[in-house]
Amino acid sequence: MSLPPLYALRAFACAAQYGSFSQAATVLHVTPGAISRHIRTLEMLFGCELFIRRGPKVEVSAAGHVLATQLQSGFDSLERACAAFSQQSKNLRLKAPSTLTMRWLLDVLQAFREKNSTPEVAISSVWMATDSVDFSREPFDCAILLGNGDFGPGTESRLLFKEWLIPVCSPALKPQAQQDLASCELIHPTADRRDWQRWLRGVGLTPGANLWQGKVFDTLEQGNMAAISGHGISVGDLLLSLNALRDGLLALPFPQAVATGDGYYFVWPANATFSAARDTLLSWLRDHLPALPTTGIDGLILMK
Repeated sequence: MSLPPLYALRAFACAAQYGSFSQAATVLHVTPGAISRHIRTLEMLFGCELFIRRGPKVEVSAAGHVLATQLQSGFDSLERACAAFSQQSKNLRLKAPSTLTMRWLLDVLQAFREKNSTPEVAISSVWMATDSVDFSREPFDCAILLGNGDFGPGTESRLLFKEWLIPVCSPALKPQAQQDLASCELIHPTADRRDWQRWLRGVGLTPGANLWQGKVFDTLEQGNMAAISGHGISVGDLLLSLNALRDGLLALPFPQAVATGDGYYFVWPANATFSAARDTLLSWLRDHLPALPTTGIDGLILMK
């Protein structure tokens, strides 16, 4: 059978709860006559009395008690679903890699909170050997990931900014690195040492130094911190290293920045419903991207 009108079911459930047509009418902002008509409609549909009428007084029948109990459970579920959806529409759970978070995202989100009361963004900054997200298993609504834009089936993405790799070191080590890179301790910000290989290949240089020696870390952030402390020459992301370069904590022994073909992407589930909160955050991020320097870093060469 087709479902009865939802407003009739709501009218009956409310009247059963209060044991009064008039009180149900007050709660639902309708007339007592409307409540009575809705209940008559249900009684005709179900073929039984839902209320016993004794003049102006009404009493829920045995059949009415059964229906009211089941309806209340159903309406409670609907209310919880609507409340959860409403709450979700005002909050976003965001996954992001640690270096991006420390070097750019935290400041951008702080400014976002100062200008926007909603959505509230709960960020989880995590280490990932390869940036990825599984929205079916992980508790996130969106993510910012480093990659080529393909983050698997069931995802959509928008490029925020490209990755540019460039060697970085403390200002004190800059002359030695320029004169003889092979004599310097190399810092590898990834366990597979891929970043030095990609930079050298991009500028067309032979290694000179032994790429299988040196200090190995898990993230660009750790590599940058080791370089700032004078422990060697690392490879950093140009855009995420700009503040340290401008503050004189890091220096560029070589001017060439190499585009890897990867970038930082805003990612979300492809089957997700329209989310004003998600679009608001994405718009803010795109309006506050780190920009390639036009001044302040002499001799910088961008190699695409």
